[in-house]
Amino acid sequence: MLTAFNRMLDKPDLGKLLLRFTFGAMMLFHGIHKLLFGITGIIGMVQAHGMPAIVAYGVFLGEIIVPLMFIFGILVRPAALIFAFTMLFAWLITEPGIIFTLTNVGSWGLENIAVYLFAGMAIALLGCGRYSVMRNPAWR
Repeated sequence: MLTAFNRMLDKPDLGKLLLRFTFGAMMLFHGIHKLLFGITGIIGMVQAHGMPAIVAYGVFLGEIIVPLMFIFGILVRPAALIFAFTMLFAWLITEPGIIFTLTNVGSWGLENIAVYLFAGMAIALLGCGRYSVMRNPAWR
């Protein structure tokens, strides 16, 4: 019975799609927010770290383009590395000290960023799977 149950749920390509779609859709909300309300705050943080303002526009790559690539299954592995880098960058320009903190509800201070960072790393390692708008597996 356990073997039948395990066989029934053995759908790695569907699991990859679920992971890609979930994290892509959740991050896309962040990107849409920045499209609607601007990135002035991010520009300020980037400049405060001595980088040119143009670097802040990379947020649109990491929070709009990459999530769409996840959702549609296009170049998923490179997109996932960009996704993970975006989260690492976000952590370093916002509050690097939160790594050693807890929130008022007991979660890790870095939890939100870490979940996206490690999801990006997992997606990079897992790849796209067979569900993609791309027919050529090299483009998945």
